[in-house]
Amino acid sequence: MAKATKEKIKFVCSECGNDHSRWQGQCGSCKAWNTLAEFKEAKLPSQQRAQAIQGGYAGTLGNVVKKMDEVSSVALDKTATGIGELDRVLGHGLTIGSIILISGDPGAGKTTILTQLAANMSHKTTAMYCTAEESLEQFKARATERLKINFMPEQLLLMSEYVISNIMEKALEAKVKFLIIDSIQALESEHANGSAGSIGQVKGCAQELSRFAKTHGITLILVGHVTKGSDLAGPKTLEHIVDTLLHIEVNDSIIRTMRASKNRFGDVDQVGIFQMNSRGMISVDNPSKLFLSGADERAVGSAITCIRDGSRNLLLEVQSLVSECEGEHPQRVSIGLNFNRLKMITAVLRKHGKIQLFHDVYVNLVGGLKLPDTDTSADLALAAALVSSLNDIEMSRKYCFMGEISLSGEVRPISGGVPRVNEAIKHGFEQIYIPKANYHKSMEEGNAKIIVIEHITDLLEALK
Repeated sequence: MAKATKEKIKFVCSECGNDHSRWQGQCGSCKAWNTLAEFKEAKLPSQQRAQAIQGGYAGTLGNVVKKMDEVSSVALDKTATGIGELDRVLGHGLTIGSIILISGDPGAGKTTILTQLAANMSHKTTAMYCTAEESLEQFKARATERLKINFMPEQLLLMSEYVISNIMEKALEAKVKFLIIDSIQALESEHANGSAGSIGQVKGCAQELSRFAKTHGITLILVGHVTKGSDLAGPKTLEHIVDTLLHIEVNDSIIRTMRASKNRFGDVDQVGIFQMNSRGMISVDNPSKLFLSGADERAVGSAITCIRDGSRNLLLEVQSLVSECEGEHPQRVSIGLNFNRLKMITAVLRKHGKIQLFHDVYVNLVGGLKLPDTDTSADLALAAALVSSLNDIEMSRKYCFMGEISLSGEVRPISGGVPRVNEAIKHGFEQIYIPKANYHKSMEEGNAKIIVIEHITDLLEALK
């Protein structure tokens, strides 16, 4: 009688993915509470265990030691995806043989952009889209009727499967070189315990697929679910296994931004901007036009600023509405801008500008984009918009404001001042207000007038 396979019991943290020999209330690594879950690791048969060791974690021999000089240098083989903003985020194209994990809220456009990508890649190589969450008929109806994708029929393969061994077997038979699996939480492996989506299954499936893709030179893209807080669901180990981690953010009904929080083959400071419509995810080549309201030449309570998102300079419009207070306490509402920053700037205007702001204040960033809490470069534009709305001052939409406001009322410099000014000049702005420390004589080479602001009182004087 064959001896039963012995299972090794571990307790895995759902936050950091570290293993523990016994259950405890707090993870010893990341210090998170109540995150340990039981994980039974099945012991592989000797033949499979030998193949796993020989294959190594990344598909190479794991028992060979070489000197640095003995390792051959191989240039990264990249190919354009045909989706401009995706190429930007990936680092000038898709790295052949890499493993990418893409996540996002439901409806963010993960399946849409990957369907377009699979169609584009089918013109270059054999591509397979494996969907474990919908039927092939549903997938085809969306791809051909709504998205109307242009694909190579002989080289775009579809599969509806959730058993990982069947997916790998069919991919090898068809000699697939580009594989998309939607999603990692829906897969099941016979070598892992638990149901689909559990810590054991997600971790086990990701490790098997990584070894499989690296061994056979397959470019693999996985779709990942997110939690209520829009964080990647599953064990933290999942992020370490893949080469690139992408996330799609929903800014409003049509705008999507894509960011890379990890990229072994490119920078992580790139941001891709898309517009969702009936034909799919469309790359936005000039996002500055997208985030400007396109109102009249002059407007009350509106000021334009230039922010730096990753390596891109984006022109954004800050809108403000200051109205009479209808209650005992004035309202403060901020959409897209840091709420505490709004309160601080109103306090600076009251203290150093002698402006009484016992009013209801509403501010909004056009386009649905949200500035990080650490971005203070829009302070000057926010102050200008508040003063404009309070005093009914019409401001030209050819004015651009950028700078940080300190508690003392001083206008402090921002990073990347010259590129931001050049971006504003390129879009035809006539007057650009910047901190004194950011001024450079090269800014005068354009047609715009550069106005230096040292203190908040200088801004108030310029707006009169």
